[in-house]
Amino acid sequence: MFLDRIALLLVIVGALNWGSIGIFGFDIVAALAGGQLAIISRIIYTLVGIGGLWCVSLLFRDREAYAHSN
Repeated sequence: MFLDRIALLLVIVGALNWGSIGIFGFDIVAALAGGQLAIISRIIYTLVGIGGLWCVSLLFRDREAYAHSN
């Protein structure tokens, strides 16, 4: 499903950003978008959060039914 792939991409972006913060103390999103409170950063953070919520639904889907729908 297209939305699943978009959500997964957003979660990967978020995970890489958090990894960068944890390891290097560097927020990639904030650096690229003008700071943590910049509107672009907040939009990206919000989209990553929504992507994460969407990915929670992947845990509860019937895998066989999902495999046959692709």
